[in-house]
Amino acid sequence: MTTFNDREKGFESKYALDQEQEFKAMARRNKLLGLWAAEKMGLSPESAEDYAKAVVRADFEQPGEEDVFRKLDQDFKGSGISVSEGEIRSKMDELASVAREQVRAGE
Repeated sequence: MTTFNDREKGFESKYALDQEQEFKAMARRNKLLGLWAAEKMGLSPESAEDYAKAVVRADFEQPGEEDVFRKLDQDFKGSGISVSEGEIRSKMDELASVAREQVRAGE
């Protein structure tokens, strides 16, 4: 039974590590999204950093990524900038891949 227990613990450890890395990647993705959106809205570098932090915080409102999408969509509309749902979602997917790679690379 020891081998089975060791394997089970190994799988549990890997699962926990994968979940932690995914959490970090999504937080990084949200920061990158915030910086991208801030640039589109013409915010100053200082305001862009604050805005990126607000996008990261927005992800804690509800499970999933709809809260982040909603924040970006509403903020673009509030700034008078026309960005389609498809463009926002495409950028979310693109930056999720970038963020995962950065987290795996230890950046």
